[in-house]
Amino acid sequence: MTTRLGLALPQMRQYDLAEDVPRVARAAEETGYDSLWVFERALVPDPATQGLYGIPGLPWPEGYRGVADPLITLTLAATATTRAELGSSVLVAPLHLPFQLAKSLATLDVVSGGRVLAGFGTGWSLDEYAASGVRPFEERGAALDEVIAVCRAVWGPDPVVHHGKSADIASAIVGPKPVRPVPVLLAASNRRAMRRLVERADGWLPGAYGPEQLAAQWRDLRELAEERGRTEPIRTVVRVNARVADKPHPGPDRPPFEGDADQIVTDVAAHVGIVPDAEFLLDLQSNARDAAELTDLAVQLYEKVRAAGI
Repeated sequence: MTTRLGLALPQMRQYDLAEDVPRVARAAEETGYDSLWVFERALVPDPATQGLYGIPGLPWPEGYRGVADPLITLTLAATATTRAELGSSVLVAPLHLPFQLAKSLATLDVVSGGRVLAGFGTGWSLDEYAASGVRPFEERGAALDEVIAVCRAVWGPDPVVHHGKSADIASAIVGPKPVRPVPVLLAASNRRAMRRLVERADGWLPGAYGPEQLAAQWRDLRELAEERGRTEPIRTVVRVNARVADKPHPGPDRPPFEGDADQIVTDVAAHVGIVPDAEFLLDLQSNARDAAELTDLAVQLYEKVRAAGI
């Protein structure tokens, strides 16, 4: 069975969003990509006062500056495509008001003809939580739980009823409804997050940082699912943050997914089969100077992956 492949859409500040998002989305779909993805980075604090992850002196990635809104980016892609699924890996759900987020995702699903994948995570940025003002960082798990609950209610049959901390819906008719039940996928790497996934979500959004790590996480998730009596399949989309170079990366200590295109394909192959039927999302946007280069990289990697029989 051919591995399903997704591509991250251009959201960073080197891109002309109005022109480049539809262009890349259309080219990716024509090439054969099965899905198109966005991520969320709301802001970057002054690096002089705060390092990445709160670690003093740790620089912030240049690509995090000026990341476009994920839902607007997906909407641009929806209007330019007809087949590819439209997902978020991930959208930091607690930064959003639950009811408005549920409405936006339902509307996008209708606009796209039933192609939305709602990929959520709790995030890690104290500054983003402070700026959003929805819930404090310390309540991020409970906030994500409520987002999922509100989405399920709003997307389900009327009357919609929900009583929670961030949304109180007594009894209401809410539309439009999604074309089909929107799958909810979660980023989860610790036991608490995995329990939420097993109990409340349809799928999993792990990162690819080496086959051993992915295998260990999948073993933990599978064991927890068995413990909790889950029998439904867990759809898995593995995020690959790749840095493609013109020449092979030298030396035995090469980080995963850094090197020339052939090395990247070898790394993808090493992760295939660890999780049954796992899909792979290739994020190449920070590696490219513009949309033309991003498209060329995306086509090159797609063709090499298929030529390798993956």
